[in-house]
Amino acid sequence: MAAGDLCLSSGREETRSCVHDRRGSRINAAGFVPNGAEPMNKNRGICEVVAGSRQMDGAGVKLLRVLGPAQTSAFDPFLLLDAFDSRNPDDYVRGFPWHPHRGIETVTYLIAGDVEHGDSLGNSGHIRDGGCQWMTAGSGILHQEMPRASPRMLGLQLWVNLPRADKWARPQYRDITADRVPVVEKPGSAVRVVSGEYGGARGATQGDYVKTLLLDVALQPGARWSAAVDPAATLFLYTIQGEGVCCCDGGGTIKARRAVLFGEGDGIAVEAGGTGMRFMLFAGRPLREPIAWGGPIVMNTDEELDRAFEEIRNGTFVRESGAEV
Repeated sequence: MAAGDLCLSSGREETRSCVHDRRGSRINAAGFVPNGAEPMNKNRGICEVVAGSRQMDGAGVKLLRVLGPAQTSAFDPFLLLDAFDSRNPDDYVRGFPWHPHRGIETVTYLIAGDVEHGDSLGNSGHIRDGGCQWMTAGSGILHQEMPRASPRMLGLQLWVNLPRADKWARPQYRDITADRVPVVEKPGSAVRVVSGEYGGARGATQGDYVKTLLLDVALQPGARWSAAVDPAATLFLYTIQGEGVCCCDGGGTIKARRAVLFGEGDGIAVEAGGTGMRFMLFAGRPLREPIAWGGPIVMNTDEELDRAFEEIRNGTFVRESGAEV
């Protein structure tokens, strides 16, 4: 999705005890940079809250652009997050007709709805309730995503940056149906493991190029949930519905439809409010590489970006082998 131009507005609500350098590393107020070599036995605190902005993309799809170019340093390796929640098909059925991608992976996760997909590799199918499409654009792919009228369209799309060494990887499509997403149930919580590992369960993918933890966490009213996390990873959550609090030094309310970035630590703890809470949790180690971003293409240099758009114009953009020539 997100086939068109990207708004540069930050949507930032709050910044707390940490700042970000231009390489995307997280630095706290004392200037400490974690190396991930030793456990910290510390729950992460809230570092930044982003509300995003309402936008229209594709052929006329209304969505909430939660993360975009203004957040790339702080949220590295994650580039973009679009969220959609509508019971009105007019908000989304125009969809995202054929468009290119290069240099990224797109992850589309549906809690409810139906999105028809097709791409230049010959893949086609539907993403439905509880399913995920994990697409490696790599060296270049053309695809379309066309939502179908549904009682409710609820989900999100995440863009994960590819490392410089893997920008020219062979394009790949992974169809992760709901029956392939394990659910870890404990008193007060149900956690769907889309990628990575949690509670002894492994997701259908771990991320071939950027090891990515992606969890769908549903909490009952008042339930407290905690998990160990990689201290070297960027960690954030997006609240789909409900509210809660961060169980850490400094605390902090976690509101609905917000991206919440966490600072240093090797754990996270959240307590749901009185109506319960559902959120997506994302974690991955930052790349700290230059970013050249133009619409659906994300490379490392302006020259690579210019080359991509020239290839789109002359019809040489798609490489079946995925090898640079």
